[in-house]
Amino acid sequence: MKPSVLFEPSALRHRLFNRYTIAAVLIVLIAVFGYRAWHKAYGKKDARETYQTAQVERGDIEDVVTATGTVQPLEFVDVGAQVSGQLKKLHIEVGSVVKEGDLLAEIDPTVFLANVDARRANLRNQQATMKDRQAQLTLAELQYQRQKNLMVADATTRESLQTAEASLRSARAQIEALQAQIEQTQSSLRADEANLNYAKIYAPMSGTVVSLTARQGQTLNANQSAPIILRIADLSTMTVQAQVSEAEVGKLFKDMDVYFTTLGSQGRRWYGALRKVEPTPTVTNNVVLYNALFDVANRNLSLLPSMTTQVFFIAATAKDALLVPTAAVTLSRGTGRKGQRKPGASGQAGEATKKPGQAKPTQSAQSTPPEDPLAGMSREERRAALEKMTPEQRAAYRERRKAARESVQDGQAAAATDGHADIVKQPRPGTETAETDDAGGGGFTDQSTARRTRQGTVKIIDADGQIEQRTVEVGVTNRVQMQVVSGLKEGDEVIVGLKLPPSAAHAQNGGGAKTSGLGQAPRGMR
Repeated sequence: MKPSVLFEPSALRHRLFNRYTIAAVLIVLIAVFGYRAWHKAYGKKDARETYQTAQVERGDIEDVVTATGTVQPLEFVDVGAQVSGQLKKLHIEVGSVVKEGDLLAEIDPTVFLANVDARRANLRNQQATMKDRQAQLTLAELQYQRQKNLMVADATTRESLQTAEASLRSARAQIEALQAQIEQTQSSLRADEANLNYAKIYAPMSGTVVSLTARQGQTLNANQSAPIILRIADLSTMTVQAQVSEAEVGKLFKDMDVYFTTLGSQGRRWYGALRKVEPTPTVTNNVVLYNALFDVANRNLSLLPSMTTQVFFIAATAKDALLVPTAAVTLSRGTGRKGQRKPGASGQAGEATKKPGQAKPTQSAQSTPPEDPLAGMSREERRAALEKMTPEQRAAYRERRKAARESVQDGQAAAATDGHADIVKQPRPGTETAETDDAGGGGFTDQSTARRTRQGTVKIIDADGQIEQRTVEVGVTNRVQMQVVSGLKEGDEVIVGLKLPPSAAHAQNGGGAKTSGLGQAPRGMR
């Protein structure tokens, strides 16, 4: 056969589509579809194809109560005018730094000066009259004495003696009346002089002028109420007034840790301790809010009055803890038990139940030391007991707790390897540094507080894709994540829910936005 014949189209089609080739293709297709049908019916399924999963990771977690608030000076005074008149001169402006006793403003003193001059002239007139009356009194005394002597010698009449006696009494009475008038005039003079002094307004405290409500040349009327001219505030210490909803206010307690951020602060945090919750609520649009107050140092004057803040009251916190998404845990009812939170890691469960193959709890993870008189109390009982203590008793209690913490620091490293939160040394309340603020860290002094841990169950997927259910103990919890005290290790893959069909997932993500699967916060949450 010629070579050209082999490559003719008809010959090529005949060689490719003969019955042997077609039979081989059919056999391959049958084998492939048959294997797929067998694997679907009898083969092992990988659970990852059905469920959304996430890995157990280490990180920091906080259980916080959020609120909005405003910044106000801790100490301030509204300076007003005590007398009416035209504001003649202002010696300050907004932002001026003044000291106690500095002259702030002057009111036109013309009327007050005239009143003082008139009252002084009237007083001098009364004092001159007093000298005349005293001379008349002396004369009346001499005449009375003369009539008495003549009466002894029987050289005058009784009527003359009685007249002299009456004149003496009248002179004395006139002097007493004039003395009362002089005292009244002196009192009125002091009032006029005070009004004249009130025409000059002095600073009642040291601070910064933060507002000015009157202008030079304005007429002030102090007859009905004292008009406010300006406000002086001490900006070295600021108070944050946070409005907490009635559903969250029950979680607050005195001296709890709190921090806040401001608009434009670029993540910088200021720290403090809750001072008090005002019992009188504010009702706005049927929403009941309570004012929670705490103070913060303002050393560099970066906080200004009326700044809006986002406040976070820390109910519990854990550092370098094992974390799982909240959706992965099914909590058991009535299985909570109390453990000791580790210093500097509020909410850290202290005493873990020993399970087969699990390391023995370290010293730092055991129950509260015997030196603690509040051991075994709930958070509410502990708070009530602390409030009943005097400041000296609270200081002594903190010293005992500090000594107890120092005695258990040797076991802290081992506790961290068992899934417990590490201790983090933090600045005292009211301090803020660029390093801790920028890093999002920093915070508060170490403290140990009893907190209840809870048990629950999670489902994990092993290396073979099979599902296994485990019992876990959880500590600090927020809306997105939970701290795992025991039952899991870092890297375990947990189930958080069923995978959505492609069409549903596309619609849920806004038409094609990618999801991170597990651990993604709900929309609108940090």
